[in-house]
Amino acid sequence: MALTGGGHVAEFRFDESSGFPMTSPLWIPPWKTIEPYRYRPELHASRYGPAMEGKLLSGLVGHSICLDYFGSPSPEESKYGLSQHGEAPSARWHKSNLRLTGQEVGLKLSVTLPVAGLRFSREIKLRQGEALACFKETVINEKKCDHFFHWNQHVTLGPPFLSARDSIVFLPGTQGMTFPDGYDEGKALLKSGSVFRWPMAPARRGGKIDLTRPFLRRGLGFVVGVLLDPRREFGFVGALNRRQNLLMAYCFKRRDFPWAAVWEENQAIAAVPWKRRTSARGLEFGSTALPVPRREALTYGTVFGTPTFAYVPARGRKTTRYVAFLARVPSEWKGVRDIQVSGNEILVYGSDRRSIVRLGAPNLS
Repeated sequence: MALTGGGHVAEFRFDESSGFPMTSPLWIPPWKTIEPYRYRPELHASRYGPAMEGKLLSGLVGHSICLDYFGSPSPEESKYGLSQHGEAPSARWHKSNLRLTGQEVGLKLSVTLPVAGLRFSREIKLRQGEALACFKETVINEKKCDHFFHWNQHVTLGPPFLSARDSIVFLPGTQGMTFPDGYDEGKALLKSGSVFRWPMAPARRGGKIDLTRPFLRRGLGFVVGVLLDPRREFGFVGALNRRQNLLMAYCFKRRDFPWAAVWEENQAIAAVPWKRRTSARGLEFGSTALPVPRREALTYGTVFGTPTFAYVPARGRKTTRYVAFLARVPSEWKGVRDIQVSGNEILVYGSDRRSIVRLGAPNLS
């Protein structure tokens, strides 16, 4: 299910007729949401927070997009109405095409970003008999100059699919870095501004934390940026619920999205709308490593030999494709060792090194 408010993908699950678990892995906030483009500080700040974050949080759910920046606006930008993660996730999107056939359903949504001078469209296709969603996204630059920007998929997973007892997250990470400024309200799980090797990150109070395991420390949170393996043509992020034998993952071209920002809120933030009642894990793959203000992000340039921005030429366009999928896996799987794309198949390799789950997939070139 996709929303016109912010373009968020709110739900992705098996149909009841499949006989598989109907749990949607995507996070649903515990607060009542509104269309984010209807947010007004004088009416809604007490419920969702001030406009800098509240405008986004008023409608945030599931899979969001960060465009054309990833993180907070500057104080000056906030003064003129910009909110967290750019214009796109708080704007009103428009349905521009809906196709329904016996074999496929397709939906196209589009949005104009007047401050950035961009137009953006997202096409989602689902084929009959497959638990796989195909995404095609296009950024069009309406300006007569090149535009450097951030393009991140803010995928957030939550309970009951994600739990400390039953779940594990996975991605082909290499080097990582923790957020330079800790975490909201001083509730940081990890040491700030540190480099580490995925998945073992330095804890704030000493020792290391295995970031493949969600929700280990209630009352704390973290943000890290992780470089996806540069040797790979395709990257992925995902999670497995071992009790339900249910897997959800995204697969994409690494040259388009070389980074994954991993975020966790585990009943830490007391401010509205969080109120210390939210557990969520973000697997935010994209062009950018960390959600920091644009001015700070521009100073990063290249990190670990990899750019931290995307660009679209003057009057040009840029298109990317990726897929999201659900799968039942063998009950003996304790985790996922690898996901590969081979021709028109996605191959999911279990931790036991013997069994493979195969899914049909479109051409991601």
